[in-house]
Amino acid sequence: MSLPEYSDYDGLGLAELVRKKQVTPAELVEAAIERIERHNPTLNAVVFKGYDDARRQAAADLPDGPFRGVPFLIKDLGINVARWPRTSGSRFTREMIDDQDCGLTRRYRAAGVVPVGKTNTPEYGITGTTESARLGPCRNPWDPNHISGGSSGGSASAVAAGIVPLAHASDGLGSIRIPAACCGLVGLKVTRDRNPNMPDGFDYALGNVVDHVVTRTVRDCAAMLDATGWPEPGSPYPAPPKDRPYMEEITKSPGRLRIAWSSETPAGRPIDPEIQAALERTAELLAGLGHEVFERGLGIDYRALYASRGPAAAANFASGIDRFIERLGREPQDDELEPLTWATLRAGRRQTGADVMRSLQDTRMLNRKTLAAFEDIDVYLCPVMGEPPPEVGFIDPVNLEPREVNRRQARVFPYTPPFNYSGQPSMSLPLHMSASGLPIGMMFTAKYADEATLFRLAAQLEKEAPWKARRPRVWG
Repeated sequence: MSLPEYSDYDGLGLAELVRKKQVTPAELVEAAIERIERHNPTLNAVVFKGYDDARRQAAADLPDGPFRGVPFLIKDLGINVARWPRTSGSRFTREMIDDQDCGLTRRYRAAGVVPVGKTNTPEYGITGTTESARLGPCRNPWDPNHISGGSSGGSASAVAAGIVPLAHASDGLGSIRIPAACCGLVGLKVTRDRNPNMPDGFDYALGNVVDHVVTRTVRDCAAMLDATGWPEPGSPYPAPPKDRPYMEEITKSPGRLRIAWSSETPAGRPIDPEIQAALERTAELLAGLGHEVFERGLGIDYRALYASRGPAAAANFASGIDRFIERLGREPQDDELEPLTWATLRAGRRQTGADVMRSLQDTRMLNRKTLAAFEDIDVYLCPVMGEPPPEVGFIDPVNLEPREVNRRQARVFPYTPPFNYSGQPSMSLPLHMSASGLPIGMMFTAKYADEATLFRLAAQLEKEAPWKARRPRVWG
């Protein structure tokens, strides 16, 4: 292998070269480091460089997992890496260091990957854009003037630029699917508890947040979920088991699926014409592949659903900040949290126990309507975003008033939250490009715990409408 070709391989491809002894894990780590150093001044995707640890691990006897020797990045939010900082994108927790790996990090290491650093995230993962006072804006490799999405924007930017073939990401209201759509990647929000919270963690988002990866290929997404997506013995709510490995699913035909599609938005506002046209082309493509495709919305009250979750989400956020306060032994100073973060924290501290329980009950009842919409369909298709990725600064949590931030987010990101609430698997695929050269992601959502259908359909679409050969402006 010629190391200049490093970025042309997906994760499984690099691991195969390691197995064939055509390249060493140490050489792959150096290739990733060289690309971080070259592209990070433009992208600001990697915010902590763990080069010494990566070099030591690459020189050691790595586990014989599916990604043995493959460089990997971990989002600076949520999961722990021993001796590495976990700032969560905030000045308040900027000096926090974790003393050991969490369970999911251990599973990543068992899969054979070599973590080389941590990626950019907005403060506590609140926004759909990766811009913060602590870490600065992360930029899109397709056009650095535009956002890479959030809250896993650093991971998506790095993978899209060929720095690593896959990276950790997490999704609480769209934070895997939105960056995948912005950066032209595969992004799967897995079923609730498919990747368990682990015995050394706590359910910090009441099942809303799940962890997985962003990738350039469907098979990398499938292989990593095979490696990490099994329950712990103590998991209180494990996801229903899969029938077979997902790597087998991607070799199978999806059959003739019933697929409903819609561009309906919570506010009833029309979406960008380019997004609408891409959605309609996707429906035509699916029909041409033999699926039963028809236009029909979910028939849910989006506004009621989003409002129902507010009190519980705010109180949960306040509880999470309280855990950081306990660990650090002090309250945040005025200049240590951004305006939107302060507004969310204060709202959370105003909630009563009765408010939170009513919120959870109302959301649970409304989730039934979302799940019922899938009783007679296999897949629901809609866009990931209401318009192409906006410019950096359009959704600015540092300088804009919180209400305006949320107003702009609602316009750009109207589609993803219902499936965090319901726990269903939902996947962004990079099927289209805008006239200005920015990716457009389409979102496919399946029945609860049915990642298998999504993987079979995604593999079919990857073959029929391939995206692997596309290259962003900042690449390799």
